[in-house]
Amino acid sequence: MTFFSILCALLIEQLKPLRADNQVYGGIKRLAARIEGWFNAGEPGNGRLGWLLMMAVLMLPTAIIYWVLLHYNLVFAVFAWNVLIVYLTLGFRHYSHYFTSIQFALNAGDEAQARALLAEWTRMDTVGMDSGEIARIAVEKSLVTTHRNVFGVFFWFLMPVGPACAVMYRVAEYLARAWNEPEHMRNEEFGRFAARAFYWIDWIPVRLTAIAFAVVGNFEDAVYAWRNFANRWADESKGIILAAGGGAMGVRLGTPAENAPQLLPADAATVDLSESEAEVLPGEEPNVRALQSTVGLVWRALLLWMLLLLLLSSAVWLG
Repeated sequence: MTFFSILCALLIEQLKPLRADNQVYGGIKRLAARIEGWFNAGEPGNGRLGWLLMMAVLMLPTAIIYWVLLHYNLVFAVFAWNVLIVYLTLGFRHYSHYFTSIQFALNAGDEAQARALLAEWTRMDTVGMDSGEIARIAVEKSLVTTHRNVFGVFFWFLMPVGPACAVMYRVAEYLARAWNEPEHMRNEEFGRFAARAFYWIDWIPVRLTAIAFAVVGNFEDAVYAWRNFANRWADESKGIILAAGGGAMGVRLGTPAENAPQLLPADAATVDLSESEAEVLPGEEPNVRALQSTVGLVWRALLLWMLLLLLLSSAVWLG
């Protein structure tokens, strides 16, 4: 049932994508803002209480409905509930129109349009960016978003009380952003627990996504980049995804500080290092072709996940 629930939700989303500004997401955002207003007194413990309350309000009803339907053996109702929750927690098509439009704009040589689309998507200042920088940021944003909106949801949906766990993952991801990234929330004690909680919730899914990228791409370069460069990103989870994803595609992602040669302490004052003494992130500089490579990598990784789900489901049925 898990495999078919995810498959149906993916098909429905392809036919009728859920808008990023839909009422369900809007209600969750308003609730998060209200809880932050109620609990934020500048202490880390307040953030912990607010996070737990947010999870209880959203997870408990989801789990109770699931358990009731299972208790009365309402197979089709359980299936429908699973499909609905996966559909609401997935976000495969929330960003794809931005990515596709940026790809078309760069292919047409319209860098101004590509910069405008990237700025609207990422909320970054894109003035003066060339096509390579636009492509790099679009690829990075796509890989991270795909993991958090698709593969992370898949992993937690496989857990006991899958629908509630999928809700937990997506809400935890949102709170980690909403209570830390806005200007008025940066360096606030209130959001620290939300960020740390999502780090541990996402610890295993991040690594499974990196493994999937390595398997369906250039395995050797993906593993090399993951082992030697992931820790150069300030955000460890993003570093793992981008290092492995870039290595799998043969594309050098990250800023110069993240993909430049790393000097050994004993050689820090040495100007000329031999290639054996300097670790250089493998791959080429991002360009328009990297966007198409990203599409292929993501779809191959998605097919790998679905194949593994099918094999797991088959083993359960036969067992």
